[in-house]
Amino acid sequence: MELLIGLISGAVGGNVAGGLIGKINQGTLINSIAGIVGGGLGGTILSAVGAGDVAAAASSGGLDIGSIVAQVAGGGVGGGAVLAIVSVVRNMIGK
Repeated sequence: MELLIGLISGAVGGNVAGGLIGKINQGTLINSIAGIVGGGLGGTILSAVGAGDVAAAASSGGLDIGSIVAQVAGGGVGGGAVLAIVSVVRNMIGK
């Protein structure tokens, strides 16, 4: 369940980042795909590295509000970060 939350929040995060920072906007489809990838990675990294109690609650099946918020935040930030990386790579290739 936490992976699904991370993927959805990553797609939203990628599109929000693209909308807020027009320089990295790659269009809705690319923003969403980059966001989904980043959301999956962000949620996985958050669970593996930095969220001791949140990771334990999520892996035991107990999704409380804290673990949901952590997954949404990790997915959103991961989605925005991967979109920024995709934008830089596409701009370098285009030159």
